Parts: sequence; structure tokens; C-alpha cells
Amino acid sequence: MRRREGRSANFASRCVGRSPHFGGMATFQSLPGFREFYPDALARRNHIFRCWRQTATAYGFSEYDAPVLEPLELYKRKSGDEIEAQLFSFTDKGGRDVALRPEMTPTVCRMVGAKANALKRPIKWFSIAEYYRYERAQKGRERAFFQFNADLFGEPGPEAEIELISLLVQCLRGFGLSEADFFVRLSDRNLWFFYLEALGLDDVRIRAMLSAIDKFEKAGEDAFKGYEEQFGAIAPELKARVLAFLQIKTLAALEETLEGVGGEKLATRLADWRKLLRGLEAMGVANFVQVDLGVVRGLAYYTGFVFEAFDRKGELRAIAGGGRYNDLVAKLGGPDLPAVGFAIGDVTLGLLLEARGLMPAMVQACDVYCVIGGEAERLAAFADVNALRGAGFRTEYPLKEVAFGKQFKLAADSGAKLALIYGPDELAKGVVKVRDLTNRSEMEVARDRVVETVHDFFAGE
Repeated sequence: MRRREGRSANFASRCVGRSPHFGGMATFQSLPGFREFYPDALARRNHIFRCWRQTATAYGFSEYDAPVLEPLELYKRKSGDEIEAQLFSFTDKGGRDVALRPEMTPTVCRMVGAKANALKRPIKWFSIAEYYRYERAQKGRERAFFQFNADLFGEPGPEAEIELISLLVQCLRGFGLSEADFFVRLSDRNLWFFYLEALGLDDVRIRAMLSAIDKFEKAGEDAFKGYEEQFGAIAPELKARVLAFLQIKTLAALEETLEGVGGEKLATRLADWRKLLRGLEAMGVANFVQVDLGVVRGLAYYTGFVFEAFDRKGELRAIAGGGRYNDLVAKLGGPDLPAVGFAIGDVTLGLLLEARGLMPAMVQACDVYCVIGGEAERLAAFADVNALRGAGFRTEYPLKEVAFGKQFKLAADSGAKLALIYGPDELAKGVVKVRDLTNRSEMEVARDRVVETVHDFFAGE
């Protein structure tokens, strides 16, 4: 027995530590990068989800859900073997290599691909789900996070980007954010491919150059070191033209730059740019969109327009990002199906809303508080409490007997707008006294009219 007690004590000493929140010893702490949502924090999170869901539904997108655990190979096939280092992956009890999902794109491509022939085009789906990445936690990035994902399948032209970018802008505007708070940087991997091809680069060099361009904003000239180690020094004229292309910020400047380059591919792609920007202007979101060829999004599966949303002050990570990925459904075993999608993370968006004072105070208040006399009155009140809750009104009462006078303070502290008073006199007369806690007015109603009276009160607000 003594030996078993010793083991228990050792185990306890390993599993508890001194908490910064309490004077004594505390139990387990949450893991690094994983968040806890106490009721007030959960209310704020639900507010974000509610706004996302309302906007996506207004745009005609249908919500779906998917497993949190997927075969590891699904992510390797999309992103390569190196992705495993960033995942929470393991071998399950059935001997399968699996991973907690780090993103939704491979999953939604698998799901759509499996039933593509039965789905009406265009396929417009969205999800709100939690994801996991084994990365160092830092400002704006956690190991567990939520994202809003929206994807449109089956439309090969810029019409899909018009719809998706408009949805992205509205998903942020719905919180009260304006063009002074955020903007969307719009670029095009296809345009880069065609331009670098016109400058004489082959496919391998183009991909290496795009990798350098993706790093240029943070690394500057050092971004080209990898390219030069692989292919040798970049010709000064080529680098100058690449750097000049990076600086383009308007459609007019883009047209002027490409005027002397020529080629059918570039001409066709410019027509797509014109259609996209005209559509965004007609949608009323052009002021939120900035042509910016410095964005190429390093994920190689993107095949066309790409875009990212940032706060105007440049204080935070990207709020959202996405683009076209026409080849991924087929790569994961489905049919050839063009696709565009984006994701918004809840962590960075939450930081932005807090910084702009746009996260509303989430009041956890009840609708009705019942002030109850003795035991007989308590039993009589229970029928009304149950009926009110069944009608959808948040109704509370003191679980244990409390002095009658003190209950009015409890009612006020609860945030309720109505108090229902069950005293001996009311019980004897078969009535309930209804007090409006906003103006202190009172009236008596028959017991069988309590639910009706409460309903009428809140309907008239």
C-alpha cells in the first residue's frame, strides 16, 4: 500500500503546477497553442461564426462538415512529404497513418470529387471548422484555430473569382470593417507564368522564380539566393524586369508593361483581368481590391488568380487568403473540375475586431427571473419556468431558498428585463405579479396567461 501511495504522489507532482491564477496548486494547464473558450470568449467566437454563416447563406453557399481526422496521405499528395512536419500526425490503432486536419481544401476536393456527377453546377459550399498545425504559436497564429472556408467548383472563368472575392469582402464588412480597415491584394500566378515564359524561362525556372517572388516581400534580395544556387546568377535585365513587374499596382500599369511583350496567352489573360475588375467594380467592392503582383501564394497547387486580405495598418498577419486551384480535385482522385476558394482565420480577424473596437460586448443575460417565496410557491412556479423555457425564453430562478427581498437584487444582477413574482398572496389569488425591470412598472396576470404575457412583452420591443 505504501508503495502505491508513493507512485500516486509522484504522479501528482508531475501533473500539477503552481498556477498564476490561484494562490495554491492547480491542475493541468491547456497545451501550448490551444485555446480555452470560457462563456464570454465563446460568445464572441459564436458572434464571428454567426456573421460568417449569415453572409455565406445570403450568397447562396451551402454549409457542409467533414471528419477532423483524415489519412495522412491526403495531405502529402496535395503538399508533398514535407507537410508532415507541420501536422499532428500519428499511426492509429488500426495501423493507419492519419493526421488531424490542418486545412479543409483537400477534404472538400475529395468530397466534391466523389459526388461531382450528381452535384448541380456551380457547386458553392462553405464550412466553419477547427484545424490543427504543429507550429510555433505566435501572434495571430495558434496550433488550434477556426476558419471559415468558401469554395466554388465548376466555373472556369473569372465569374467565380468575382463571386468569391465579393463574398470575402462582405464577410469582413459584416463586422463593421471598412475600406479604411482592410484591403484585398489581387495577383495571378498564370500571368506570372506567361510573363516569365515570354522572358525566356522554362517551367522549372519559372517555378523557382515564383518561389523567390513569394519570399521577396520579407527577404528582399536574399529571396533570389535559392534560384541562383540552382541556376546561377540572374541576368541583370531579367531581374530588373521581374522587380518592375512586382511593383505594378494598377490595371493600367499592367497593360502598359505587357504592351511590348505580346503573345496570345498574355492577351487572353489581360482580358480575364479586365472582366474580373469590371465585375468587382459593379459589385461595389473595387475600393477594397488592390492589384498587387507581389502576392503569388507559395502553395504550388494554385493555378490562376490568387488573393489575400490584410489590415490597412499592416499590424497583423494575413486575415484571409485563397485563389484558384483547377487541378487539385483530379490530383486527389476526382474528375477535372475547376475550383476557387478562400479561408478566413478567426484568430487574426478577432485581433483586428478588438483593435478597431468592433467586437461587441456579449451580455450573458436572461429574459425572465422568477422571484419565489416559500416551498409551495416554488413548486407552483416550476410549471411556469418549464413552460417559458419551452417557449424559448431564458428563464432563471434561485436554486435554493433565498430571502425574498434579496431575490430582487438577484433579478437585477441577472440582466433580466422581466421579473415574475410568486408570493403567498399571488399564489392565493391564482395570479403572478409581472414587474418590468426597466421602468419598475407592475401588473398581475392570471397563471394561465404567463407565457402569453411574456411573449407579448418581448414581441413589442
